[in-house]
Amino acid sequence: MKKYINRFAIASLAMAGLMTTSCELTEDNPAGGDAQLNLFLNWKGLQAVSYSTLNDELYTASDWFISSEGGTDLWQTSGNGDGYRSDINYENYSTSNNSTKKLWLQCYSMIANCNTVINESTSIVDGASSQDDIKVLVAETKVLRAFYNFLLVSNFGPVTLNMNSATGFTGTIDLNPVRSSEKDFYDQIIKDLKEAEPDLGVEPYENNRARVTKKTAIGLLARVYAQRAGLGNKYGDGDQYWKLAAETAENLINNAASYNAHLYTDIADMWADANNRTNREALFIAAGADANGEAWSLTTKRNKLFAYSCGGVYEDLFNQNPTKKGTHYFYGRINAQTFVPSKYLMYCFNPKWDRRWEYSFTYAYGDYSMVQCGWVKYSKGQKKLTDQLCEQFGIDKSHSGETIYPYADCDGKASTFGGNQYPAKIWPKGVTSGNAGDLLSVATSGAQVTDPTTCGSTKAYAVPYPVALDDNRFNTVFVHEPLSAADKAKCRYAVVVLSDLYGSNGINYGNVVNGSEAANPPSVGNGLTSASACPSLSKFNWSYDGAFWGSEAQIKTGDMYIMRMAEMYLIAAEARQMLGQGTVAAGYINTLRQRAARPGVPDSEWKLATATEEDIFDEYAREMCGEFNRWLLLKRHNAFEARLAKYNPRAAKSFQKYMYNRPVSSDFLQQILNSNEYGDNGYGQTPTSGLQGFE
Repeated sequence: MKKYINRFAIASLAMAGLMTTSCELTEDNPAGGDAQLNLFLNWKGLQAVSYSTLNDELYTASDWFISSEGGTDLWQTSGNGDGYRSDINYENYSTSNNSTKKLWLQCYSMIANCNTVINESTSIVDGASSQDDIKVLVAETKVLRAFYNFLLVSNFGPVTLNMNSATGFTGTIDLNPVRSSEKDFYDQIIKDLKEAEPDLGVEPYENNRARVTKKTAIGLLARVYAQRAGLGNKYGDGDQYWKLAAETAENLINNAASYNAHLYTDIADMWADANNRTNREALFIAAGADANGEAWSLTTKRNKLFAYSCGGVYEDLFNQNPTKKGTHYFYGRINAQTFVPSKYLMYCFNPKWDRRWEYSFTYAYGDYSMVQCGWVKYSKGQKKLTDQLCEQFGIDKSHSGETIYPYADCDGKASTFGGNQYPAKIWPKGVTSGNAGDLLSVATSGAQVTDPTTCGSTKAYAVPYPVALDDNRFNTVFVHEPLSAADKAKCRYAVVVLSDLYGSNGINYGNVVNGSEAANPPSVGNGLTSASACPSLSKFNWSYDGAFWGSEAQIKTGDMYIMRMAEMYLIAAEARQMLGQGTVAAGYINTLRQRAARPGVPDSEWKLATATEEDIFDEYAREMCGEFNRWLLLKRHNAFEARLAKYNPRAAKSFQKYMYNRPVSSDFLQQILNSNEYGDNGYGQTPTSGLQGFE
């Protein structure tokens, strides 16, 4: 009998394991209307949809970004305000929380899609494929199903493990879903990954970098084992899973070449814009569409994360008032800031030895010109200092009348998507000719950063540390320790000590109703400047030909790294430390520190002899901040209460023990018939939590 899935019979009903799925097949599937799934090309098109939410939703929009990193020790609300207050501070955290509702819907939709692909793989009858093609695509789909199930169980706890095809295909809706144990979830996830790995290639299917490979399955299995180990108190087998996590990560580390896995030996290569589309360290990516018409990606969704993670600036020091206009053709949409880094995160970095500081955060701000394309004159990016500006920003008045010159020059290039993109070159320090021939290129590799024709870094936003006292290209520089009075007097830019952004209670300045000691930092500009000004997380901000810009400079495209090889070193270190092997753990951490260390800095400045749990938390912060994993790290260490009390006191006030599980979606609870029995994980919408028997 022919089997169909109707592309247009897509309901919004978000049933717990019986979710309908958006089955708009990609160009891989030429069929319209009712797609006949026993034909390979149609089935393959549906398989491609299983990837769609990675770049369409999870790794390009703010919701999962804020949920996965917010509510931890790393981030606070911009201006200590009310934006995303439930995700970042657990205030009014409920079943109606938009971010977790979206995560619920996106995961269950994709799981149902994956189930359909896997369940119907044996029904393909035409000769348009080989069994090897089907085997690889089923293996890919099992990895994706494992990933979505992992997001569900690690965030929501014991909800419903679904193995059924999409309701748009079966026509069956379960209005009385039941919960599954976390053990059952993890057993199925591990089974999927173990079954998938032998059938996956070392190279991606059809040479499409967007697809998962053997190293993806192994890396994800290590992550899953580590999270499962965090349930040790519940099932009494934590050490067993810590051992499995260590051994799985070490397998990938020790046999990297055989899996085509790689750890860059220079942190500059990891974050080089030139490597964004071909990053050798990546184990699992959400592939972004390319401005030049690249056909690799399974989606054309664009990425706004760089705008939400952009720190605020002191607009009075910019000639083009970026926070008023929003658009800045170097930094991008600069007035969409959602959160700021915590004091703990800022001081995790010791920039005297650790180059991860400038490759994670833009800590020095300057203006731009567009001489290359003739759109913005060099003079438009200049700012002349006045007595008033010097007094406002603590700049020595000897600099009054002097000029701050542009740092970057952005080209203007058309994109095949429409609109333009603005790849940047950098003006040399001390050269004020405005002649495009003087511009420096961004280095394409770590080995090239010493080339005098480059700007000294592989990323336009990675300003080589330290900024010279007499550098005339920056208007604001954030520093970890105060400069001497004599050194500060030499600076033409505003010098902001990072600790001055936070009150004595550890809360950033801003809304005093929410706990800030004052509305603005008293040490900068006599309280006249913005409390949101801070370094920008720059990992998702790209400036190269191919990173499309659009919609008032708040959209870019590029590859997002869901998982990369450095995480395997951290998981190995974490697992070994939890097993009491601190010396072994330190070895893995030292590998990451060594590649980040500045040339010439003695090993004694950064090398660990043994590692504690605190060292594990700190190293994850330095290496992985902003990469969607902090919330789950704190969960598996049962560390929210202690870490929030110490580093995020506003969040600590509202956090409750039941919040180790996210709230069950209110949309789902309103649509099923047994919501009272199913429960909401303790958030008060239903009479019981639904967790009885699962504790």
